[in-house]
Amino acid sequence: MTITTVTLILAGVVLGITGIAMGWILGWANRAFHVPTDPKVDALNEVLPGANCGGCGYVGCNEYAEAVAKGEADVNLCAPGGGVCAAKVAAIMGVEVGEAVPVKAVIHCGADRSKRKQLQEYTGELTCASANLVAGVQGCTYGCLGFGDCVEACPYDAISLANGLAVVDYDKCVGCRACEKTCPRNIISMVPFKKSEVLVVACSNQDMGPVVKEVCSVGCIGCKACTRPSEGQINMKGNIPEIDYDAYEGGHTLEAATEKCRMESLVYVGTPSAADIKAAGDDEVPERIEADFKTTVDDTEWRG
Repeated sequence: MTITTVTLILAGVVLGITGIAMGWILGWANRAFHVPTDPKVDALNEVLPGANCGGCGYVGCNEYAEAVAKGEADVNLCAPGGGVCAAKVAAIMGVEVGEAVPVKAVIHCGADRSKRKQLQEYTGELTCASANLVAGVQGCTYGCLGFGDCVEACPYDAISLANGLAVVDYDKCVGCRACEKTCPRNIISMVPFKKSEVLVVACSNQDMGPVVKEVCSVGCIGCKACTRPSEGQINMKGNIPEIDYDAYEGGHTLEAATEKCRMESLVYVGTPSAADIKAAGDDEVPERIEADFKTTVDDTEWRG
């Protein structure tokens, strides 16, 4: 038997013994350090959609499932799963599912390029995040930049651009908040849809009326006229009206307030119901659009 053969045999034996030893160690470690999982978490993960969108406020579906299993989260927070998913989650937890009001995205700007003034040529990277860092891209420093960051972020193809303005398809929107998180001006937020169509404020400009008129033909001028007939459902927050969605029942219950808006900043969004269409008669049911008004004008260092 040659030295080479002996060497190969020894190498094989050593390798085999090493493999057996490592296998035993790994098996022991698996038993010694095993962390038992709550079977409810596994069951919840089975019924959750696995979108990991973060709309529930948790990093992903598994973290949300763990929070539900511990009783730290409501069973109806999964927007993509909707009511069917909420019912299954509630059944696993042995609780009653409460009434879930869907939340959907709204764009707090109603001005496409035809309604904006003082537009400047922008030759930088065609993203909202980049354009937001450049002063003078458009006269209104609160409005939709129109480069479609929200369109790219939406996993449900529920947002598109119409002449430089983000538009939500409410038949597709599930309230996952992806668009809300990506908008650099924070003019997208989630609104409870107590009816298929709700009233929103399609403006975020906190400037005074004369300044607003210089940059936009449909911007809110802060006249407060809409607050008077609203019976406390619309209140001013700075120079912008804010709708109290806890008090607002949805639908066209604030029609008197919208009639007072001279700038078309109060608009309805969503899918008009059959009753709304019938009530409108020959009139065109409005498709244009409040919640948390905050833009990155407040915390962005402008450069240009």
